[in-house]
Amino acid sequence: MENRSEVNEFILTGLTDDPELQVLLFIMFTLIYIITLVGNLGIIVLISLDSCLHTPMYFFLRNLSLVDFGYSSTITPKVMAGLLRGDKVISYNGCATQLFFIGAFAVTESYLLASMAYDRHAAICKPLHYTTTMTSTVCAHLASGAYICGFLSSSIVTGNTFSLSFCRSNIVHHFFCDISPLLVLSCSDIHITESEFILVSLDAFFPFLVIFTSYLLIFITILKIHSAEGRQKAFSTCASHFTTVSIFYGTIIFTYFQPSSSHCMDTDKIVSVFYTMIIPMLNPLVYSLRNKDVKNAFRKAVRGQQFQLDHLFSKRGNPICTFPTLGSTPQIRLLFFCTEKWNPNFF
Repeated sequence: MENRSEVNEFILTGLTDDPELQVLLFIMFTLIYIITLVGNLGIIVLISLDSCLHTPMYFFLRNLSLVDFGYSSTITPKVMAGLLRGDKVISYNGCATQLFFIGAFAVTESYLLASMAYDRHAAICKPLHYTTTMTSTVCAHLASGAYICGFLSSSIVTGNTFSLSFCRSNIVHHFFCDISPLLVLSCSDIHITESEFILVSLDAFFPFLVIFTSYLLIFITILKIHSAEGRQKAFSTCASHFTTVSIFYGTIIFTYFQPSSSHCMDTDKIVSVFYTMIIPMLNPLVYSLRNKDVKNAFRKAVRGQQFQLDHLFSKRGNPICTFPTLGSTPQIRLLFFCTEKWNPNFF
């Protein structure tokens, strides 16, 4: 209640005040967001429909796409609205909600990446025990644990952040509600909050440790393979995941684990754009372009749709296509001329 009496809303400074650059950024972010939605939702639908992709690896990939979809949708629409309408105001509750979901999806993604690394370790290092190790129950528990840890950690961070008193200013020097620019605005003693934030940051360190250990064992196992073809095949099974992990943790480390004295506001914003908007767009592209199973499933889906269209518009002895009667309504024949010429008797 003290917070609400002091600050009812925050003002996000955004990325730029240049009108021409704002239009350019709006167009660019719109394209990025569309690609992100289509890519991640496409991965979810593709994995759900293709029985060949009902494996632990793609189970985690489907959840990763769901998290990326939520992560991007938490930030990008608000940024686009600010660029289009100049609306940089966000309510107190809206800022808290945005911070909560950003933290929840970020931590969940780190645990999902760790689960995927463990899955690749089981597949390469212990292939004979893979089916008994990565059962559907184990996968469900790992995914559920990732979501629980993500939302629980974000609840702690958000609760502690917004228990502070904001009386210095309501201007957030960022384009979304992040922890660091919010703590700068607080006039409360933030020593305890920072300590708890460091404790919660273990949610980022522990998955990284699991990923590092898993890939260390994977590389040791691969180096023991005498066949060059076998090593290449083993590398290809984890290439997409390793690329995703490198991009995700590279940007996180650069943003949050550098000394405070070396922070540059403009640089932090650029890096934040990368890990809040670009990475959710890149993940489905990386898995689509580098993974043969996903590409094969996509080709099967396209061929299936093409077959249905060919069957629907198939010629029946003449260039006129007819559609059957629907229900008990009077028979209506819709005639479509299936060649390049116009049919004068259409009407």
